[in-house]
Amino acid sequence: MLDTPDAVMAALRENDARPYGRTRTVTAEELVDAAEQFDDTGVLSMALLELMEAYEYDGERGKGPVVFARVLRLWDTDPDGFGEWARQQVLWRFKWVADTLKDNPDVPLAAVRRWHTELRDRYRAAGQDLQPYYAQRYHLAAHTGIDVQDAYELWAARPRAELSDCHACETRARARHHLAAGDDARALEALAPVLDGRSGCEQEPHLSQATALLAQLRQGRSDEARSGHLAGYRHARGKASMLNAVGLHIEFCALSGNEPRGLELLAENRALFAVTGDPAARLDFLTGAEVLVAQLARAGHGELAVSGPAGTAWTVDSLLAHLRAEGDALAARFDARNGTDAVGAGRRARLAVEPLLAEPLALGVRAAAASGLSAAPAAAPAPRRAVEAEPEDFTALVLRARELEVLGHPDADRLWKRVAERAEAADFVHPESAELGGPERLRAELAEQRAHEALQRDACEEGKAGLLAAAELFEQAGLAGSALMCRARTLIADLDESDEGAEAEGAADGEGAGRGGRRADWAALDAALARAEELRAGGELADDDYLIVLQTRAYAAHHDLSEALPEPAAEVTGRFEAAVGGYRRAAVELGSERRAATSRQYTADIAARQGRLAEAEAELREVLAQLDAAELPWHTPRVLGLLGQVLLQGHEPGQAVEVFHRALAEAVRWGDDSYPYAPTYMMLGHSCLQVGDLGGAVRALSEAAARYDRKGAEAVEEAARVRLQLADVLRDTGRAADAVAVLESVLLDESAARLDVRMLAQGRLDLARGLSDLEEHRDAAEEYLRLADLVAGWEDQETHTMVACEATLALARAERWDAAEAALARAREAHGKAPQVDQLAATLRELARLTTREKGEEGLAAALALLAEADAVGEAAERSGEEYNSWYLRGGSHYERARSLAVAGRHEEALAEVERAIAEYEAGGVRAESPRAEAVRLAALIEGSDLGRTDAAVARLAAGIARCEAAGLPEAAEVLAELRDRFAN
Repeated sequence: MLDTPDAVMAALRENDARPYGRTRTVTAEELVDAAEQFDDTGVLSMALLELMEAYEYDGERGKGPVVFARVLRLWDTDPDGFGEWARQQVLWRFKWVADTLKDNPDVPLAAVRRWHTELRDRYRAAGQDLQPYYAQRYHLAAHTGIDVQDAYELWAARPRAELSDCHACETRARARHHLAAGDDARALEALAPVLDGRSGCEQEPHLSQATALLAQLRQGRSDEARSGHLAGYRHARGKASMLNAVGLHIEFCALSGNEPRGLELLAENRALFAVTGDPAARLDFLTGAEVLVAQLARAGHGELAVSGPAGTAWTVDSLLAHLRAEGDALAARFDARNGTDAVGAGRRARLAVEPLLAEPLALGVRAAAASGLSAAPAAAPAPRRAVEAEPEDFTALVLRARELEVLGHPDADRLWKRVAERAEAADFVHPESAELGGPERLRAELAEQRAHEALQRDACEEGKAGLLAAAELFEQAGLAGSALMCRARTLIADLDESDEGAEAEGAADGEGAGRGGRRADWAALDAALARAEELRAGGELADDDYLIVLQTRAYAAHHDLSEALPEPAAEVTGRFEAAVGGYRRAAVELGSERRAATSRQYTADIAARQGRLAEAEAELREVLAQLDAAELPWHTPRVLGLLGQVLLQGHEPGQAVEVFHRALAEAVRWGDDSYPYAPTYMMLGHSCLQVGDLGGAVRALSEAAARYDRKGAEAVEEAARVRLQLADVLRDTGRAADAVAVLESVLLDESAARLDVRMLAQGRLDLARGLSDLEEHRDAAEEYLRLADLVAGWEDQETHTMVACEATLALARAERWDAAEAALARAREAHGKAPQVDQLAATLRELARLTTREKGEEGLAAALALLAEADAVGEAAERSGEEYNSWYLRGGSHYERARSLAVAGRHEEALAEVERAIAEYEAGGVRAESPRAEAVRLAALIEGSDLGRTDAAVARLAAGIARCEAAGLPEAAEVLAELRDRFAN
C-alpha cells in the first residue's frame, strides 16, 4: 500500500534496484501518481527524478524535458524541500535536457540555445563552474557542424568541474572529435583509459567499445576490435538506451566480413525498431543497419529474408528501401532544423565505407549463416599467386586440365570447371581431335570431376554414385582403365566418412590420412589390383590410373592400421608395409614424384601415431625436400600440416607454430580450398598456447571455429569444442566478458541440442563461472541450476555435488537466499552419494561469510551453524576414511568463524578463533603459508583496531613479515608491512 510518504520512498528504493526497462518505467509512472497525493516536495521530487531516469535509459528520452519542467517548478517554489542528492541531480539533469533537445529535430535550434543559456545562468547562480556549459555548446556545434573546432577548444581547454560529465563520457566525446577529424590513432589513444578499465560509468566502457571498433580495424588492431565487439555487444544487446551502440556493432559486422553475425544482431534487436523516443540514436541505429543490408544487396542477396520492424516479412531489398527512406527523411529533418547538411553528410559518409578487411575477421562466436548467404564470400579473397592461364582453344584447355590433374595442381579444378561451362553451352560443338578424344570420354571426365567435388564436400554417397556413373561412361568410351580407376576409388570413398575434410579430399584421389569409419574391403581391393595388372599388361591402363589403384590400397592399409593402433595384428602391419611399399616403388619407377611423396606421408603418419616422432619428422622433411626438388610446391601444405602435428606432439611448439603458419600460407597461396584449414588453425592455436602467445592462440582458435562453421551441421561439435577451448584462453587472460560471449553463442544456438551431453555440461559450467566472474550472479545461478538438472542423473555424482555447491553460492550472491538453501540441500544429498568433502566444506564456509556480510550481527547464528556443519563434514570424512585436506578445512572454519564473530562485535572470541586457525595452518607446511599469513593479518587487525592492543599487533605482524619473506611470499609480506606501519604510526 502506497498510503504514506515512507511507503512511497521504500517503493522508489525498490524500483531503483530494478534493471532499466518497461517494468521500471511503468512503476516509476505509478509512483509519481502515488507521490502526488501528499503535500511533500521531497517525496514528489524523488519520484519525478526516478521517472526521468527511467525514461532516459528506456529509449523515451523525449519525455524527460516535460518531467524536468515539473521538477523545476517544484525547485523554484520549494527548494528547501529537496534533499541533498535531489538538489545535486537538478543541476546535473539540465545537461540531460540539453542533450535531449539537441537530439530531437522537432525542437528549434533557438530553443536549444535558450536552454543552454538557462543552464549557464542556473549554474552561475549555484556557484558552479561553467565547464559543463561549454561542453554542451561543443556537442551542439559537433552536431550542426558550425564552428566545431572553436567550440571544442573552448570546452577542452577548461579543467573538469563538479558537474562535468564523468571522465569516461568526456573521454569518449573527445575521441569522437578526433574520429570526425580522421585521426584514428589519436582517438584510440584518448580512449585508452576507458577501454583498459581505468575509467568507467553506467554505460562505459561499453559505448566507447562501440565507438572504437572501426578505428581499431583501420589501425590494424583487430584483436582489440574483436574483444570490444564481444564484450561491448553483450552489454548493449536489446537495450533502448544503447540504440546507437547496437547500430555501431551491426555496422562493424558488415565492415569486418561478418554479415551472418550482423543479421543475427539485427534479429536479436528487432524490438529496437520500435524505439522512437531518441531520434538521433535512432538515426545511428538505422544507418548501422543500412550499412549491413546495403552490402548484402550489392552482393546479390536481395531476396534473402531478414529481420526488420515487427508486423512485416522483410527481405534484404524491402528492408533496405525502408531503412533508406526513413533514414534519409530523418537526417533531412535534422539538417533542415540545423540549417546545415552535417547530419546528412555524416550518414552518407558511413554508408559509403567499403569493407575494411580483405578476409572476414574471425570473432570466435557462432553465427548461423542465412541459407542464401554462404554462396557469396563476405569479402574478397586474400591475394594468391598468379593462376594458370586458360587457353582459348577448347582442345588445348582440356589437354592442359588433364596435364595439371596428373600433377595434382590446384588449378586443374578451375580449368575443369571452365571446360564444363563451355561444354554445356547451347552452341557447343565437340572438336574433332585424336588427342581430345570423343564426346563420350569428355562426358566421363566431367562426371568424374563432379564426383570429386562431392567428395570434397564430404558428400560421400553422392561422390560414390558419381564415380560409378563416371566408370560407366568411361566403359562406353572404351576406356576400361579409367573405368577401373573410378571403381577403385569408390572402395575408399567412405572409409573416413566421419572424419574432417582432409580425409574426404584424400578419398577423392587416394590422398589423406585419417581414422574412423568402416574397415576396408580387401577382397574388392585385391580384385581391383588383379584387373589393373591385367589391363596394364594389355596397354589399356594409363600410368597415373594404375598409381591411383595402388594408392587406394595404400590408403586403405593406412586406415586399417590407424584403426588397429596401438596394438595392431601382424597381418595388418604387414599389409600396410606391402601396400605402401609397392605404391612407392611403382611411383618411383613411373617417375611420379607426387605419388612417391604421398606414400612417404603415410609412413611418416604411422610413425608419429606409434610415437616414433624423430623418424616421422625426418621422413616429412625429406618429403618436403623431394617436392621442392621436383618443383611441386602445391603439395607442401599437407606435408607441412602433418609435420606441425609431429612437432607439437614432440613438445616443440615453437617450431610447430612456424610450420603451421607456413602450411596455411602455402595453402592460401595455391588456392587449395580443400585443405583442412579448420583443424590446422586449431592446432596452431594449441601451439601458440604452449609458447605463451595468448593473442596468437585467440586468433587461431577464432579462425578455426569460423572454418568449422562453414562446414555446416556436420561440424557443429568440432566448432563447439574449439569455442570451449577459446573461452578458456579468454577467461585465463582476464577477458571474462569475451569468454562469456563466446560460450553464449554456443549454448544459446539451436545447434546446442545436438552436442554431446558432457560437452554441453562443460560449456554450461564454463558459462556459469564466467558470469560469476562478471558478477552477473542471477544469470550465473540460472546456468548452474540448468547444469545441475543436466547432470543429476549421471552415474558420476561428484559432478552433481560440485555443480550444486557452486549454484548455492551463485544464488546467495544474487541474494536469492531461499533458492540458495534449496541448492545447498541438493548439494548435501549429492555429497551423500558422491562425497566432495573439500568442496562442500568450502561452500559452507563461503555461505557463512556471505550470510554475515548480508545480515550482519543478525546473521551470526546462521553463519556459525554453517561453519559447524563444515566441521562436521570433515569429521564424518575422517571417520569414513575419505581423503580431504584436513588442515585447510579446519583452519578455514576457524578463520571464517573469527570473521563472523568480529562482525558481531565479539572480538575476544574472534581473536581466539583466528589463533586456532593459525595453529591449524601450522600443520599444512609450505602450502599453508599463504592462508596462515592472511590469518595473521586478521588477528592483528582484531588486536590493533578492535581491541586497541597495537603493540601486540605490531609484534605479531613483524613476526609474520619475517616468515612470509622466508617463505618467498613478498606480496603477503607487503600487505602485512602496510598494516604494521599503520599501527606503528
